[in-house]
Amino acid sequence: MSAVPARGADPRPGMLRAWLLAARPRTLPVSLVPVVVGSALAYAGAGRFSPSVLVVAALCAALIQIGTNLHNDVSDYERGADDPDTRVGPRRATAEGWLAPAQVRRGAAVVFGTAFCLGQYLVYLAGWQIFVVGVVSIIAGYAYSSGPRPIAYTSLGELFVLVFFGWVAVGGTWFAHAQASPGLPVLLAGAAVGLPAAAVLVVNNTRDVEADRRAGRRTFPVVFGTSASHVEYDLFVIASPLLAAWTAAMAGAGAWALACLAVFPSAFRLITDFKRSATGGDFNRLLAATARYGLLTGIVLAGVLAVAA
Repeated sequence: MSAVPARGADPRPGMLRAWLLAARPRTLPVSLVPVVVGSALAYAGAGRFSPSVLVVAALCAALIQIGTNLHNDVSDYERGADDPDTRVGPRRATAEGWLAPAQVRRGAAVVFGTAFCLGQYLVYLAGWQIFVVGVVSIIAGYAYSSGPRPIAYTSLGELFVLVFFGWVAVGGTWFAHAQASPGLPVLLAGAAVGLPAAAVLVVNNTRDVEADRRAGRRTFPVVFGTSASHVEYDLFVIASPLLAAWTAAMAGAGAWALACLAVFPSAFRLITDFKRSATGGDFNRLLAATARYGLLTGIVLAGVLAVAA
């Protein structure tokens, strides 16, 4: 991810590109990785796998992520948390005036509604438990940046990401395939993929700490300081491959489980880069690199689980 260009340096995007920027497609691996890992774990641990479940679960996860992004785009604008003249992160469609707030809200509602409708296929296959998972996930996407106390404006954002992009997503996918209660391997796998996703938010919030402080947001670095964010980040990226290896070992991968530790060099590079990051461009590149790290960890874990099966 490149540094943010100077204001006015880019022409106004067309309508389609404005919607793409608001949807933030680069964030989609965060929602897709747990679906892939949950599917691989169901195949390895329970001998159950359905291609249609994988496809529909991935579509639902991506749509909920897009709906959350759209809702966050317009909610931050309406709360005055996005100043296009001082923002160091990617430009926001509503704050820039590329899309009207009412448009973005309708778009988010349509995307959430589509995810809900598609999810009924999974409910038909696996039962009411998937209905609960889907509804709670959509409500959480709304509550992330809306309501009387948005999660994004508190120090609980990282926990939110770990829960919904880790345990809920992996566990829900597992259940849709296996139709059995998740056990310890599912919890470990959820943490293995959820922690890198939470680390992405750590970078985001550390980059925006001064702007968030001015806007009254009480994110983790605002409340506890950026030094605590560095410790948090280090723990997240180091623990992820360890938990992935543990998951694979419990799924019967044997020595193949050690392949999950191959991503460790990337973890230490990320930790070094975080310590050296000073500008918005530095943090934007680190944010993208952290997302790639989560994708790599998930792909390796899913591959090892497939071999184990």
